[in-house]
Parts: sequence; structure tokens; C-alpha cells
Amino acid sequence: MSDSYVLIQIHESDNVAIILNQGGAPKGAELPGGVVLLEDVPQGHKVALADIANGGEVRRYNEVVGYAKHEIKQGSWVSERVVDMPTPPALDELPLATREKPAFEPLEGYTFDGYKNPDGSAGTKNLLGISTSVQCVAGITDYVVKLIKKTLLPKYPNVDGVVALNHSYGCGVAITAPAAIVPIRTLQNIAKNPNFGGEIMVVGLGCEKLSPSRLLEIDDEQAINILPNSEAAKALEDHVVSLQDENHHGFQDMVDHIMEMAEAHLERLNKRRREPCPISELVVGMQCGGSDAFSGITANPAVGYASDLIVRAGGSVMFSEVTEVRDAIHLLTPRAETVEVGKALLREMQWYDDYLNQGQADRSANTTPGNKKGGLNNIVEKSLGSITKSGNSPIVDVLSPGERIRKRGLNFAATPASDFICGTLQFASGMNIQVFTTGRGTPYGLEVAPVIKVSTNSTLGKRWHDLIDMDAGRIASKEITLEEAGWELFHLILDVASGRKQVAADKLGLHNDLVLFNPAPVT
Repeated sequence: MSDSYVLIQIHESDNVAIILNQGGAPKGAELPGGVVLLEDVPQGHKVALADIANGGEVRRYNEVVGYAKHEIKQGSWVSERVVDMPTPPALDELPLATREKPAFEPLEGYTFDGYKNPDGSAGTKNLLGISTSVQCVAGITDYVVKLIKKTLLPKYPNVDGVVALNHSYGCGVAITAPAAIVPIRTLQNIAKNPNFGGEIMVVGLGCEKLSPSRLLEIDDEQAINILPNSEAAKALEDHVVSLQDENHHGFQDMVDHIMEMAEAHLERLNKRRREPCPISELVVGMQCGGSDAFSGITANPAVGYASDLIVRAGGSVMFSEVTEVRDAIHLLTPRAETVEVGKALLREMQWYDDYLNQGQADRSANTTPGNKKGGLNNIVEKSLGSITKSGNSPIVDVLSPGERIRKRGLNFAATPASDFICGTLQFASGMNIQVFTTGRGTPYGLEVAPVIKVSTNSTLGKRWHDLIDMDAGRIASKEITLEEAGWELFHLILDVASGRKQVAADKLGLHNDLVLFNPAPVT
């Protein structure tokens, strides 16, 4: 019976809809509207609601998501095998800053309990970060972090943890190449993240191209000219350890030096306490990974609703992932607050187009086997669902990869779509809490900032009940409205940022490495 199967059609002009039912629907099943399936169709996959001619438009979200490779009969499974991908929107004729600003009222009376910093920012965690200037020293930092956690942290109960900020950069690289600015400023801005409270350490080797002082934004020439016993010299001594220093006599001496420095930082961090902070100091990163056909109708729109609430309350939101924006850029440029912001969006799209072309790839390489298994035919369909995380607020600024946030409100932070690289770049840009939506499932988490995991469908939410923090699949089953889900997520963000609730990844200790984006040559 048609009553036992549920189709989700997003817009009345769409000629496809997805199947909600767990397990999908079998050949011969009668669907709502009298459509009879001509073949088995999995959950989340598209069904043709009408005949689609050879070369005809396949429409979802009231947008063209493909062209039929041959005639598609009503009731057929519209998989990626029967659809050609459209070309991306041209970047030279898009409307810029043409949409009238939505009439949002300010949202007042909300705060979160964070760790205030001297520069006015606030952290959602209280962490000691130990950065490295080169991969050569990663073994030492990993060793020392384990030792600090075992012997020092118990003495400083107000410190949430110590994190080794290892990476693969620093030497064997073309450090003066134009694109080298991306990994260098990323490392510099990671050190400024409010979750570290200024108590950052840098462990260097001594012969690497990326000198440790540069991570503190002191260039090599300035470092050479620093006078002994000056304030700058004392700052370096307080923050930087160079393992090749002639005063180090063996491994244990290096470890003792780092431990002594760490204890001084831990003492200062331990004096910090959570206190009420304005939402203006909250910077929420929005990201998706392991997306499926439900992403654009449940979790991502709920995230978009919560994004608007954060912005209305005076906070900041950043959405990212250039290849998951590129095919929907025509829907975003009108939302730019100014023509200059619109041009900056186009600049980042063109930069990434050129970057992919250099690697003899294009944006179609983004869509994963898991995305397709979850019902997404191509990057066009994926992008249309992905951008809903941005809500409806005006886009106030555009950040190139690794740049620090400059304006409160909705920001586009240009990053690759790789979960780990996107998370790293958002953290460098100032993100102090992240929301991550997933339809296929991923244990992704960050030690440096809490990551709220939102499932797009209840099948995943129930199966991964101890890995998912919120099930947005309830929107599709009508257990909860989109607005209710948005408010629920908004309150969850404030609770997690305040330390009142702990995300699943932190409870379980599931944390991914930070991964730099390095488009520059390796020598």
C-alpha cells in the first residue's frame, strides 16, 4: 500500500523524490501519488515522479541536478548511472549583493560560560597547545604530551588537556613560494585560537626552514636582532624550545626543559575559570562529512536555522568546503553583504578551480562512494544540500585558507572539503566549537575544540547512538519540526560551549590529527 511508503519531495517543481523508509522500497511498491516502482530503490535514493526524456532535466531543490542519459520512466530509480552532471555556474555573470537583507530581530539574553582571554576572545576549552615547527620533532612532542598528562595535569584540575599540534610541514618545502603562505599562516593562527588562552609552546629542531619564532610571527631577521634579556628575548624563552640548542645534553635534558616550560604555562592556565561570556565571542564552524541525500533536508537545514540564531545573538558562524559550494555559488553571491564580499567569494571559487586544474582534477572528484551509496548522484546535488548549513543570514566576509576571522556574523572560510583539513583551517580561523553533520557516519572529532555530531537520518542516529550527539532524522519522520531542531541545536551549542554537556567524541577520546593544507611545492 502507498500508505506504508514515504516520499520526500523538496519543491513542487522537482521531478524526483527520495524514499524515507529504512531498507528502501521494492519493485512493484505503490508510492504516494500513485507512482509504482519499476525496480528496487534503496533508502534515500531518488525515484522519478514523472517520465524524464532523454537529455531532460533532473530537478531537486528546484534546481537542475543532472540530465538524463536516456529516457527515465516514472517509478525508475534515478541513480548516478543514469544522470549526466551539469556544468558549474560561470563566475563572470553572477549577481553580487542583490538580495535584500532578511528582517531578523536581534536575539538577546543568551550567553555561554567560557574562558575569557586578554584580547577579548573566549575559549570553550582551556588547553595547553604544544606546536611544532617541523615534523622531525613530532616523536618528542608526543612523548612529552603523554608524560605531561600522566605527571603534571593531575596537579592542574582546571586545565582541560594538553595537545600536540604536530604537522608535516616545516622543512623539505618551498617556503618562499606564494602558496606557502597558506600552511604558514595556518600554523600562526592556530596558536592564536582562544581555546589556548595565549599559553602556546613551540618545539623546534633548529635547522628547519620554518623557524619556531615565525610561528609567533617573529620573522627570521627580527629574531636575529633580538637583544639578550629584552622582552622579546624573554617571550621567546617562555614559548620556544629548540632541540639542537647546544645547552641540551641528551634526550632527557630536552624532555626536562620542555616539562619545566609546560609547568609554567599550566600554572597560568589553571587560574582560568569559566565565566559568562557574550555570544559575540562564540565562533561556530559548520561542516559536513559522509553526506547523504537526507543531509540537505534534515541536518544541514537545522544547522542553517541554528546558524541564523547564533548570528542574531551576535555570534559568528563559518561555513566552508569550496567544492561543496562551487556548484551552488549562484545562490550565495546574492547574499553577500557587499559587492566586495561577493567578489571575494568568486575569487576563492576561481582560485580553487585553478588549483584543481593544476592537478588535472575537477570538482566531480569530491563525491565519494559513500555519498553515492547514500543517494547523492553528484557534486551538484551534494552542494545544494551542503550550503543550507549557512542559513539565510547575509555573508559578511570571506576568509582565504588559514586567515583569521575579522567580522562577526556569517563568514565563508575557504577550505578544501576534506574533513580533517577543513577542521584544521576553521580552527586556525578562530573556530572554538564545531557542528558536524553526517549521513553515512564518521567518528571524526577534534581534541582542540568540541565537535557536535548531528546525524541526517534516524537509521544512523539509532545505530550509532553513542557516537551521535543529535539526531536530525526526526525532521524527516515529522517527530520534530525544522524550527524545533534548530532551537534544540542552538541550545546544545551553548551547553557544550559552556562545558555543561560533553560531546560523544570527547567522552570516548576520539580525536583526529590536525592536517595542514599545503598547496605549495615540496622540494
